[in-house]
Amino acid sequence: MRLVVVSAGLSSPSSTRLLADRLAAATAGHVETETEVVELRDLATEIAQHFVTGFPPARLAAALDAVAAADGLIAVTPVFAASYSGLFKSFFDVIDKDALTGKPVLVAATGGTARHSLVTEHALRPLFTYLRALVLPTAVFAASEDWGEEGLERRIARAGAELARFMAPSGTAATPDVDTAAAIAPRSLTGAITSVDPADGFEIVPFARRLAALRPE
Repeated sequence: MRLVVVSAGLSSPSSTRLLADRLAAATAGHVETETEVVELRDLATEIAQHFVTGFPPARLAAALDAVAAADGLIAVTPVFAASYSGLFKSFFDVIDKDALTGKPVLVAATGGTARHSLVTEHALRPLFTYLRALVLPTAVFAASEDWGEEGLERRIARAGAELARFMAPSGTAATPDVDTAAAIAPRSLTGAITSVDPADGFEIVPFARRLAALRPE
């Protein structure tokens, strides 16, 4: 399984990268993975060039290809002005619009205070839902005071286990159940709520189609 970790931390060392590494380790504890880390601070110039020219330089192109080919993605950003960082958003602005369709994504963020903890729900989850990814139920936020606390470690462990379940090869014991898959299915291209039909191998199906099938003749 190919696991790609996107870290938008700007400093070195970075609490954002630390959280990303812990989430990757928690995932690898449940499924065998080949992990690649994409440090966005090293690609800032290339991302800006892509916006101007419309073509990604070689290093950025390799990072975009890695994300598109991943079986699972961990995306971690620091909180700036109550949302994801501009660098983080810029990277996902230049990614192919279909690259994340159906891909399990674990979202996480770091911030100086717990007041920013809802950033995972009001900023990160909508972003990846728009990109039609399967955003995992457990998102992880780490404030400065959370490091070393049991609560953070439990959230990391739970999130890693969830991602591993959705990365596992089809037919294994770790294959996600219907209810869990339905709960995190993304919105369709038309914005309709979607669900999952187990008869079609977890195909994402527009809710309207499911509803029509339930109506009496």
